[in-house]
Amino acid sequence: MNTEETNVDLQDAADETKDAEPKEATEGPAQVSADADATEADVSEADLDQEEQEKLPMTGGGDGAEDNGSVKLKMPEEAEVEEVKFTGLNKEELLRVAGTPGWVRTRWALLVAPRCRDLPDTAWWNGGPLYQIGNIQAFTDAGDLKGVEQKMGSLSQLKVRGLLLGPIHVAPPDEAMSLRFEEISSELGNLEQFRSLVQAAHKKGISVVLDLTPNYRGSSGPWFSNISVTNVAERLKSALVFWMNEGVDGVQLAGVERVASVVPSLWLDIRAIVQNGTEERPDKRSENKLGPLSKSRSAAEEVSALLSSSGVDLLVSRVLRPGNTDAGELAQSVQLLYSSHSQTQLAWNLGGRAEGHLASLVGPALVRLHTLLLLTLPGAPVVNYGDEIGLMDQVRTRFFRVLSELRGKERSLLYGDFLLLSNSSSSLAFQRVWDQSERYIAAFNWAPEEAALPLSRAAALPQRASVVLSTNASALPADSSVDLTELRLGPGQAALLRFPYTG
Repeated sequence: MNTEETNVDLQDAADETKDAEPKEATEGPAQVSADADATEADVSEADLDQEEQEKLPMTGGGDGAEDNGSVKLKMPEEAEVEEVKFTGLNKEELLRVAGTPGWVRTRWALLVAPRCRDLPDTAWWNGGPLYQIGNIQAFTDAGDLKGVEQKMGSLSQLKVRGLLLGPIHVAPPDEAMSLRFEEISSELGNLEQFRSLVQAAHKKGISVVLDLTPNYRGSSGPWFSNISVTNVAERLKSALVFWMNEGVDGVQLAGVERVASVVPSLWLDIRAIVQNGTEERPDKRSENKLGPLSKSRSAAEEVSALLSSSGVDLLVSRVLRPGNTDAGELAQSVQLLYSSHSQTQLAWNLGGRAEGHLASLVGPALVRLHTLLLLTLPGAPVVNYGDEIGLMDQVRTRFFRVLSELRGKERSLLYGDFLLLSNSSSSLAFQRVWDQSERYIAAFNWAPEEAALPLSRAAALPQRASVVLSTNASALPADSSVDLTELRLGPGQAALLRFPYTG
C-alpha cells in the first residue's frame, strides 16, 4: 500500500503541555536537531511497520536539553478510501470452498435450472399474415400490377409477410386448350411490371405467391374434366418452372384433392418443381419455396385427410366458415387440425375472391372479432384484401396493425401451444403458451348479449390478466386489468389478454 510520510512539528504541543510536566532547568529555546538520527530518508520499512510506533526517540541537544523529534505517520491516499468492490473469488479462494456443502448445493441448483425450450423449425409463411389479392382490378385504382406495387409500402406497414397474388394468367372460361399459364392477361399488366412488383415486395421483406389455378374464370372443374386434367397438369409443370425462375416464392392451387387422386404421378412432379425447381424429387427440399399452397372447402376431417395425402406445404381451409356462430363446432375443428398436424401446415381464411369480403359475410360490427380470431389461432392467417377496412385509413387499420405486429414477434402467438379454455355455442376462449414467454388468452363472444366465460381451472391461470387490445376499447381499454375468475364480454366483443410466466 502506498503511504504518505508527514513530518509534524510538535513544538506547539510541547508548549501547551509544559506546565503539566516536570520542568527541567534548561536555557534557551528548544531546537529540532539538524543532525537527528531519524530522518525521512533513514527510516526503514521495518520501522514503519512496528505497532504503536508513533514517533522516533528524541535526540539530546546541546546543554543536556531534549529536542523535539520528527513523527512519521502513515496517511492513506484518497484513492485507498474508495469502497471495495466484489470481483468474484480468485483461484485460491475457490480451492478453499470447493467441496464444501454450501458450494455443492449451489452447483446442484445451477445444474437443475430449467433451460429454454428450443424454437421449432418454421418457414417464412408462419411469420405473419398472408395478404390475398384475388381481384387485382378491384384492389387499386389503376387496376393492374403497377397499382399493386404502389401499395407495397402500405402492405409493409400492416406487417404482411406474404402476398397471394392472382390468378393473372390468360384463361378463357372453361377452355382447357386455350390456357396460357406463362402469359399475363393484358388488362392486368405485363411481365416487366410483374418483375418490378416482385422486386419491390422482396425489398420490403414480403414474399410473393402466385395463384396458378387453371380454370379460375370458368365453372368446370377443378381443372376441367378427367380427359383434360392430364394435359392441363403437364402444361402446368412447364409453367411452374417458368414462374419459379421469375422469382416467385410459392404457388397457390385450388382443387388439388381431385388432381392428386386422378393423376398422382403428375401431382408428385408438380410438388417437386415448386419445392426444388426441378422434377427430380430429392430427399431434402428447398426451405424458401411455398408450394403448392392449396385451398379447401371441406370439413375438418376431410381437410386433415387432404393434408396427410397431398403433401402440400400449407392448406388454406374454410373450417372457420364466416357466418357460422357455433363456437363449439369451431373449437372442435381447430382442436382436431391442431392435434393432428404441424402448425406450419395450417392456414385459416375468412372470405376470398369467390366468397367476398369479410364485412359482407359477418357484418361490419364483427370484422374485428374475426380478425382477432384469424391472427391468434395456431397457423398462418390469410387475409383477403380490404378486410382490414381501408389500407390508407391509419386510424381504422390500427387494430389490424397492432395485432399483426404482435403475431409476428410474440413467441406464444408464433409458436405457442393451443389450449382450449372455454367454449359454448356462442363463445370461445383459448390460450397460447410458449415455454417461459408471456401467455396470451383470446376470448370471443358472438352472442347479441353479454356472456360470462368460465375458464378451465386445469390451465393454472392467475387471478388477473391485462388487456392487450379489444374490439370495444371503451369497455375494455388497453392495459386495464380483468378478473379471470369472472371473465365477461359484451355482445359481439372479443379481447386479447396476457399475463407473465411465473415458473
